[in-house]
Amino acid sequence: MLRAFPVFLAFLAMGFADATGPFISLARDQFQLSNFQAQMIAFVAFIMFGFLSVPMGVLQDRMGKKFILLLGLGIMLCGMLIPSMLGFASFAMFLFTVLLLGAGATTLQVAGNPIMRDVSGPGYYSRNLSLAQFVKAIGSLSGPLLPVIAARYWGASWQVVFPIYSAALLVTLVGVLTLKVKPVQEENHQPTTLASCLALLKNGYVTMMVMAIFFYVGAEVSVSAGIPMYLKDRFGVDINKIGLLGTGLFFLALTIGRFSGGVLLTWMKPRVFFIVTCIVSVVGLMGIFVPNQAVAVASFFVIGLGFANIFPLVFSIVVDAMPEHQNALSGLLVTAIVGAALVPPVMGVVSDVLGSVQMGFLVPLAALLYITYVALANLKGAKA
Repeated sequence: MLRAFPVFLAFLAMGFADATGPFISLARDQFQLSNFQAQMIAFVAFIMFGFLSVPMGVLQDRMGKKFILLLGLGIMLCGMLIPSMLGFASFAMFLFTVLLLGAGATTLQVAGNPIMRDVSGPGYYSRNLSLAQFVKAIGSLSGPLLPVIAARYWGASWQVVFPIYSAALLVTLVGVLTLKVKPVQEENHQPTTLASCLALLKNGYVTMMVMAIFFYVGAEVSVSAGIPMYLKDRFGVDINKIGLLGTGLFFLALTIGRFSGGVLLTWMKPRVFFIVTCIVSVVGLMGIFVPNQAVAVASFFVIGLGFANIFPLVFSIVVDAMPEHQNALSGLLVTAIVGAALVPPVMGVVSDVLGSVQMGFLVPLAALLYITYVALANLKGAKA
């Protein structure tokens, strides 16, 4: 575990990029944005996963995972230093900062997930990756909590998070520089190219797993963004009074669930746990449609517990199944995070067409039903 400590720090840094979601409402007020302009914040951040993931996977095959991990930290640090030193003179500058955060997070995801396999003992990859997602969730949770703490106790602007994040990134950079990585050598490893990455999509099993990531991250962002709107639309809750803490409840459940998953995976097989976590997620999503505020709030917590381990389970299961393609798979799977930019607008359209935010949650429910099918296919050992 000590050997993996710098990698865990890198996952903490990945979580900083998730602050983009909570920053939407804060930036909208500061820059007097329209709803469309505000939604561009998340789009700019997550679209980088679509553009950079595969190229970074190819570069990683040549330069190594440690180099790519350092590169991601450097890109993200540049994004944090801009507001730390200059502030935000314009919305365009803020978007550029978000762009760098997205690019850095993309690069960290490409390197961080497979490098955890190199620093984990035999049979502990899924467990350590779930624990790493727990650490990432702590970084994510800081997004909605730090601005509230800064305003309430320090009388500071929400932008105080940027120098705090910058200091954390500097510590992480030093830690990763000391990291000694001995990559797991695969007998059938072939050089990764753009063509070889795309060729993997001809494998039905790989495509199925990539789409599971696409729908999962889309569902996660849809739920976290939909919580305050749902509470206001369905129960008349004043989101100005609860601030960002409603979303914080969901992230808290993710954090607890990821730590618990790391413990449970010590003795439970990943494919079995995949089924369990999908069932919990579906039950939680169905609870949203119960006409009771207490049940709805409890359901958001249950959804967070269920969602918590889906990403690391999908990632580790497919990489363990095809380790000789780990760099190419990492690029493809991280590319699928672009679902966070594309699925939420679909939820918005469904909400508008059906006349309520509540009905929009049919979109993440459909996504989880697909992922449950993927979990069942893995349990049967299906591989096209």
